[in-house]
Amino acid sequence: MRAFVCAFLLGLVAPQALGAAPVVHVMTIDGAIGPVAARYLSREIERAEDEGAACLVMEIDTPGGLDSSMRSMVQAILASRVPVVVYVSPAGGRCASAGVFIAMAADVVAMTPGTSIGAAHPVTIGGGEVDDDMMEKILNDSATYMRGLAEQRGRNAEWAERAVRESATATAEEALELGVIDLVVESTEELIEKLDGWDVGEARGGRLATAGGAVRRLEMGARFRLLDLLSNPNVAYILLILGFYGVFFELSNPGSILPGVAGAIFLILAFFSFQMLPINYAGVFLILLALVLFIAEVKITSGGMLTVGGTVSMFLGSLMLIESPAPFLRISFKVIVPAVLTTGVFFIFAVGAGLRAQRRKPTTGREGLIGMRGVTTTDVDGTGQALIHGELWSVEAPGRIGKGEVIEVVSMEGLRVRVRRVGPGDEPQGRD
Repeated sequence: MRAFVCAFLLGLVAPQALGAAPVVHVMTIDGAIGPVAARYLSREIERAEDEGAACLVMEIDTPGGLDSSMRSMVQAILASRVPVVVYVSPAGGRCASAGVFIAMAADVVAMTPGTSIGAAHPVTIGGGEVDDDMMEKILNDSATYMRGLAEQRGRNAEWAERAVRESATATAEEALELGVIDLVVESTEELIEKLDGWDVGEARGGRLATAGGAVRRLEMGARFRLLDLLSNPNVAYILLILGFYGVFFELSNPGSILPGVAGAIFLILAFFSFQMLPINYAGVFLILLALVLFIAEVKITSGGMLTVGGTVSMFLGSLMLIESPAPFLRISFKVIVPAVLTTGVFFIFAVGAGLRAQRRKPTTGREGLIGMRGVTTTDVDGTGQALIHGELWSVEAPGRIGKGEVIEVVSMEGLRVRVRRVGPGDEPQGRD
């Protein structure tokens, strides 16, 4: 009986003594490194610290990104109280350019077979020309920064520096053999198993305890997904064009309200996106010039020359808007060409319709009566009356015209209409 009671009490106390099972937080960065990725990482590090996670695993597949965002992420990793593990995944993924710096800053780096790491040579973005001396300074700064991170984590500093200076790359197996990474694993679950007991240093809590731990996946969330979408160069460009259309239709048809409101919203979102991208403002000004030329075409008859100038300005501005050697920071031609062609064709059609309308003979108002035919309702001896277009008018004629004869309007002076008799040889165009 006594043994049973002791066992029962031990069963009550044991779970508290053992403590809660460890929890491993897992986040995913798939795409370019930018302000959104930096904010996402900072938020998840804070959450992992607050919830006492065993570690934070960052699954990453990136072609690189902005230097400022990369440095912000590196600083967040180095300052984190929770160990941060970088896992290059899935198979076929890569950790290039800015991603290599982030990997070198992590406590543990793992890769999936079939992935690659490297090619961290700095490139200038924003369309500005950089002379050789400045480029050498940028290169030396990046190489020193990379070497320092690798040495701090006990990794192959020579290879890390070559990744910057010579764009060196390595497969998962080569990186493990070179001492660039720590593990090659097939899955996140296998990674968490092998992390158990891994020494991350006293500052990070000594050895990791991940065995039997629960995995908590941290989704980016609607807010960060929206910001990530807005940071896409193609989306930013489309928003700019939509805003362009909205403003144009509002200025062309004042009082429409909806096009102006929608255009203003799209423009604000576009300029918000530009804050997260390396924008060449010469491209922005060229696109704004195109807007001015298109609006001027509606107001001024130029025979289509303003439309041609606006189309050329819009195309050049679109090419220059985001000028970067990094493909993921450029606007796709598949987006630029349809947008410019659609705009050009629309305005050519609109201008053509306007010119045809200007050449068309007026059919309403005073000018619309000239050339119309009617029938006299009284004798016209100098003056008289006639029914023209269903209305009774006072008319003048140079000679005498009898009642009931067909007349044609020659001109108008005030409310008096000058007419002439339609002779037998004239083909009548209709009677009123």
